[in-house]
Amino acid sequence: MSSSLLWAVDVYGKVYSLSTTRGRLERDEDTLLELKRVTAGQRCSWGIGCDHHVYLNIDPREVPIHYREETYENQRWNPVDGFTDVLLPTDRWAWSDLTGVTAQPLHSFLLPSDSWEWEGDWYVDQVCAGGDPTETGGWEYAVDFPANFSREKKWNSCVCRRRWIRDRIYKARGSWTKIPLDHPKQPPLPLSDLSCGGWEMSDQPGRYHFLWGVSQQGQVWFRSGILPQVPEGQCWEEVEAPREVAQISAGPGDLLWAVLWDGQLLVRTGICLDSPTGSSWVVVDSPPVKEGGTIHVAVGVSVVWAITKDYKVWFRRGVNSHNPCGSGWISIGGEMMMVDVGLNDQVWGVGEDRGLYFRKGVTPSEPSGRGWIPVSAQWGHSKETVQPSAGCEFGGQVTNASHGSVLTCEDSGDTELLTTTPRPQDTPKAFIPTSDSFISSLVADREPLRTPTPSPKKPPQGKDGEATPALMCNVDLEAAQSPQGEASSLGRAGDMGPPTSVATYPLGLEPSLGLGEEDGPVWAWISGGGCDVDHTAQMTWLRPADPCSTALSIAPVEPEASTARKAETTTSKEPAERSASVWVRKGSMRWWRDWKPYRWVDVGVALEQSTNVNGKRDAIFFIYFTQYDEKKYLHVFISDVTVLVPVLKENSHHAFAVYTSDNTKQRWPLILATQTEKDMADWLSLLAGCCCEARGIRGTPSRQALWSVTSKGDVMVHEPSPCLEAPAHTLPCDMMFWLQVPGHLRCVESNSLGVVWGIGYDGTAWVYSGSGSAAEEEPPQGDRATLHTQTDGRTVYIYENQRWNPMTGYTDKLLPTDRFPWSDDNGFTECTKSTTHPPSPQWSWVTEWAVDFAFSGGTDKEGWQYAADFPVTFHGNKSLKDFVRRRRWVRKCKITLTAPWQEVPPIPLSDITVLPCLAQSSMEQVPVWGLSDKGDVLCRLGVTPQNPAGSSWLHVGTDQPFKSISIGGGHQVWAIARDRAVFYRGSVSASNPAGECWYHIPSPPKQSLRQLAVGRTSVYTVDENSNLWYRQGLTPSYPQGSAWELISNNVTKVSVGPLDQVWVIADWVPGCPSELSVPGAVCHRLGVGPMQPKGQSWDYGIGGGWEHISVRGSSTCHPGPYWIHPP
Repeated sequence: MSSSLLWAVDVYGKVYSLSTTRGRLERDEDTLLELKRVTAGQRCSWGIGCDHHVYLNIDPREVPIHYREETYENQRWNPVDGFTDVLLPTDRWAWSDLTGVTAQPLHSFLLPSDSWEWEGDWYVDQVCAGGDPTETGGWEYAVDFPANFSREKKWNSCVCRRRWIRDRIYKARGSWTKIPLDHPKQPPLPLSDLSCGGWEMSDQPGRYHFLWGVSQQGQVWFRSGILPQVPEGQCWEEVEAPREVAQISAGPGDLLWAVLWDGQLLVRTGICLDSPTGSSWVVVDSPPVKEGGTIHVAVGVSVVWAITKDYKVWFRRGVNSHNPCGSGWISIGGEMMMVDVGLNDQVWGVGEDRGLYFRKGVTPSEPSGRGWIPVSAQWGHSKETVQPSAGCEFGGQVTNASHGSVLTCEDSGDTELLTTTPRPQDTPKAFIPTSDSFISSLVADREPLRTPTPSPKKPPQGKDGEATPALMCNVDLEAAQSPQGEASSLGRAGDMGPPTSVATYPLGLEPSLGLGEEDGPVWAWISGGGCDVDHTAQMTWLRPADPCSTALSIAPVEPEASTARKAETTTSKEPAERSASVWVRKGSMRWWRDWKPYRWVDVGVALEQSTNVNGKRDAIFFIYFTQYDEKKYLHVFISDVTVLVPVLKENSHHAFAVYTSDNTKQRWPLILATQTEKDMADWLSLLAGCCCEARGIRGTPSRQALWSVTSKGDVMVHEPSPCLEAPAHTLPCDMMFWLQVPGHLRCVESNSLGVVWGIGYDGTAWVYSGSGSAAEEEPPQGDRATLHTQTDGRTVYIYENQRWNPMTGYTDKLLPTDRFPWSDDNGFTECTKSTTHPPSPQWSWVTEWAVDFAFSGGTDKEGWQYAADFPVTFHGNKSLKDFVRRRRWVRKCKITLTAPWQEVPPIPLSDITVLPCLAQSSMEQVPVWGLSDKGDVLCRLGVTPQNPAGSSWLHVGTDQPFKSISIGGGHQVWAIARDRAVFYRGSVSASNPAGECWYHIPSPPKQSLRQLAVGRTSVYTVDENSNLWYRQGLTPSYPQGSAWELISNNVTKVSVGPLDQVWVIADWVPGCPSELSVPGAVCHRLGVGPMQPKGQSWDYGIGGGWEHISVRGSSTCHPGPYWIHPP
């Protein structure tokens, strides 16, 4: 790794640099240099001097900086003298720039500052503008000014010019030099803060910095004209700010934050290469603290850190170039005076104990890091580095005390030992070294200093009880500030007073030696903008501190063994370890833009998860996109997500939808697509895990869970709460959280004893193998379902359409108003054999395309159906009035996955039902009824919560095939035959599970029923016209009921639970625009109760794209008299 520098400034204004390769702090060679603050970039550093000048330090390893000055000598021909510098009044200057507008004689060129020197004298450029060498002394000729010049002199050449060149070089690399004042413009008032950034906004090799400053009057300034060849820039430009600014921080990209004098924060927006000063300010709230506000802010590429007046550290979530304001504050452990964000978003800080610290564990996925560690580097006065002293916090070893720490009396030249109680006038007092307004600016708006009053300290006793002279001692800055005079215990590690603002102990030595000299600098500022360190770097000076103290201590010299024992028991003053953290995962996707024109847009995504002080986690999902060259973003709080579900979307096989309560109401989810199926599975798993963690969901679904299936075959589950069926303040359907369960099914049925059955699209029966827990039980830690290999098959249909032509007969040449020659069932979508694919990449074809002869309505011997026109009813026999025909092609596909579903062979099923019951119910066998794919009625024997698959099927005789069946409370079995007749099975009980006979129930007048559901005391059914009917008059003595009552239309499926709660799948949602309406939405019937079994209204929930729902396991009810439970 190449060497880079970390810059730091102590309270005396002395500047130190720490090399990443040498690992030691070195004092700058200029011992007279005093800086207030330093800001470092990737190739240079800037500083504010105590003399109010701005200083620049160019990295000496950079390529030498050369700058070429040029001017043009212009002449015109006249008949007497030939070419001469006597020009016409309308001509350019005799010596000018390229355009001729500005006069530039040779003597007008001066060096910008003392940091430059000329490399030679002026000379003529012998190469003309076209790149060819000239033979005429560098002259180029033209007809007039301005015109195209050439090296050839022609008969009409009336003007000529030649270029003079002089090179200068920047000679001050590696040293701090003043930048020149602005002339003739008025320079800004003295600056109090400085920050450079912006070098990562350009991909060009010669990247340059943006430099921002804040004056002592709160004005914001920008240094313009900084280029690789002009590192000092040209002039200062004022940037208007709404209020007075106290501190500013610029990131390597386009982030710029500022702190106002009242503690509020400003964010500059619109910063780019074309507009480096940005466009506007946005006010951002400070971190939530009781008093005061923010005193310091530090910005990186996509992170923002802040310090409040109580010295607490805060991290801003969700910050990047698309969202420069971020989304919220996270409290981070530790107390800091200031922090700085360096390269790779690494964080450096000056602790409240005035030590240097580094934030460990900062990675792109965890930008908040994991804790603070001290910068334990060696240090020295100058390039001649002094070895670390023992017992020093940086070295971590115990050594002898330094002579630079001897306390003397200022009234005499003799050294006064600490063996007697000092006179009050001799009592050492804390002081702050003042250099101009530097220190006052450091401690502005902070707590006033507490003046220490050290108490006398007894000297160590010798063998004879006499006092041993303490000729040398180590100075503890914090202990010296102890307000209660705890000097008597300063020798014991960990007995230190609370950290305060800067104070030093007067030592009475020569002025050149002080606390900041011998015992280690007392730090005031740090800048890591040029320090190339990341989380993988192995630095000897960036290791967790040893168990010794990280603060200096005041103690007389003691035997080595005693000192070692103290080192073992010393408490570390390192800032507190992580109390909060932020974890981020980023990626690229495509987003289906939800406004016209609807299309896929490439976006960046980021999942940001934070952990607060109490250990509670929260996460935000960001989508970043660019519209009309303007960076924008969307964000979704993970706690607001209601469902994550794969969807089928045009031109994308790897798409999924993100639903929240708001976009559920709008029927327009957030649709994203990944590049591969694996990426989609990874993101869905990650997002689902965060959702479950945010809602406290873990383990397998409980026995009370609601199950549903989408039209794509994905299985979803919802964990109900007591307020789901509450008579008042019912949980809205759009706020229900649905979690995907691995598997692929067409329908699922369950009950509250944990028996869950499902049927695949190929008719295979499956039973859930997860160990569901009761609603009031806590699922065991790490509870997992038993996984099996699950397969499912689907049949894909396309239609071939033709129209009769008198000349050629039936042909695929259709009318412009007709459907496509190859289409779907309704003819709106073109579907050819080559363009029709399986539902997703997880599916694979298992057969080839073939004509489907098993077509309702019949076909001829070639599979064709005929009709008079599109669309009308088709039939299998051709007549003279049939001008169009169609035939259906079929192809089968298969999916194989690992899921918690166990196969129940060997009979394929078309419908399944499980007895709904209360959670406290107990029964030897759970009644399960089903229909085979041929319409036979089956009763499953041996089903228990421990063996949900049962043992065998019992055939129940019927005189015709059935298509829907349901069992309810009291073993009521209802069924619908394929001829749409309704039947009730009598005498079904636990001892007679198959019952005795079928009773015919009249259907609603002129209606054909297709599906029904039986609850505890109610029966609902859906007809072919999507009408929902309720059976009236059900009593224990007359379970067949008396009549049907219409409840609602727009229903495709119904499910009735053990509490008679009613849930349906609605075909469409009222009030939703047609272009946004997708069939299949989950709806809940409100107001259902013993006195109002039909309910009152509908609550529309998640959708569309849902095909089936089962609430037959949800027996969780709201406590109170609303639901009457049997004894």
